[in-house]
Amino acid sequence: MELLVINWSSVGLKVAQLLLSLSILVILHEFGHYITAKWFKCRVEKFYLFFDPWFSIVKKKVGDTVYGIGWLPLGGYVKIAGMVDESMDKEALKLPPQEWEFRSKPAWQRLIIMLGGVTVNILLAFIIYAGILMVWGEKKIPASSLKYGISFNDSIFNDLGFKNGDKILAVDGKPVVQYTDILKKVLVVNKTVTVEREGKETTLDMPVNLIGKLVEKKKLTEGPLISPRVPVMVAAVDDSSVAYQAGLRVGDVILSIDSVQTQFFDEFSAFMKKQRKGETVDMVVKRGNETLHLTTTLVNGGKIGFNPPSSHEEFDSLGIYKFEIKKYGFLAALPAGVKRAGVELQFYIDQFKKILSPETGAYKGVGGFKAMGSVFSGTEWNWEHFWTITAFFSIILAFMNLLPIPALDGGHVLFTLGEMVTGRKPSEKFLEYAQIAGMIILLALMLYANGNDWFGWGKGR
Repeated sequence: MELLVINWSSVGLKVAQLLLSLSILVILHEFGHYITAKWFKCRVEKFYLFFDPWFSIVKKKVGDTVYGIGWLPLGGYVKIAGMVDESMDKEALKLPPQEWEFRSKPAWQRLIIMLGGVTVNILLAFIIYAGILMVWGEKKIPASSLKYGISFNDSIFNDLGFKNGDKILAVDGKPVVQYTDILKKVLVVNKTVTVEREGKETTLDMPVNLIGKLVEKKKLTEGPLISPRVPVMVAAVDDSSVAYQAGLRVGDVILSIDSVQTQFFDEFSAFMKKQRKGETVDMVVKRGNETLHLTTTLVNGGKIGFNPPSSHEEFDSLGIYKFEIKKYGFLAALPAGVKRAGVELQFYIDQFKKILSPETGAYKGVGGFKAMGSVFSGTEWNWEHFWTITAFFSIILAFMNLLPIPALDGGHVLFTLGEMVTGRKPSEKFLEYAQIAGMIILLALMLYANGNDWFGWGKGR
């Protein structure tokens, strides 16, 4: 029987970040519709964060508009007079069109109103990325600087032919420049990955269902799949600890334990998982040009009792890999923010293509709110990470809303473009049926995604 232990403080922190992120995105998305509707003198009857079936948490009418917060956190909406939307206000549509109604406006104005939310989300991503580049800078680890290559933290990579210490050179023949791009490119790989192993280049053929395999093992959201391969170095050791008394000092590199090679952390971690508190072990340690033999007792559930380097800056200073930070001024940050948003959008489109192809198995990884919340930190509120995730969510929201599904902005845009081309406006009855069909599709997708979070593929494997 498996015991489920939930860290509620971690869950609460993730939920708080997710709610704040989505609230910002929803409010600004709906503001895009609101401001363009006002621009063309449409009456906006409601502006809501979250949905309000039966009752609202807060609401206040100002002028013609009721502003409020609903109790169902599945998005938000603006109700524009004379528009067939999720409110399904059929009675108002039975009355003669009024000049302040959406349906009375020319097609080009209605098109701009429908694109208002997506436009704001795109601009928001540009601005957030530009702000990140100004405040925290662009952080890079050149892939070529990884002295000891990559550690693969899941056995599935070994099954695919990867080995710890490999240096990733190219994916589908395209060079990989930055370490942070490696996993993204491998996840959307179509055919091959080129690695350098022991000074020689090797090409590995990738299965079409790589993502599906990872999802089945539930590894996409359970810690990093890869990491820079680093030696087992001592960055700190308390002078009252057993390890210090045994002779371990700052700067030591642990080469082996009980004759088992543990020079790198992937080797060290695998070996130490089998050890227990109170056991005595013999270590071979490199200190400068010396090789020492030490004996110590394991503590704290099978640990030696030292702290390894933990920051990119430390690894950079030790020559294990290069860590570069480039900060941007205001004028330079804007185009750089646009470029980064474009790169992230392309990455998401590549993922989306995989999801639409059943043979990849990527559809198994489609997740809902639980998956979204899992990408936030559960240990601390890190503003750089929060804004990075929020910017990416903004790109996703813009892209998803442009899909030609009735009930989404993209569906309304499709019908409006059709009207502009043919000169024939869809009937309100057709739009009502299309809206209902779209809402059913979206509800089904939402149920699937959130059901996949809890009862999804590979559960219990």
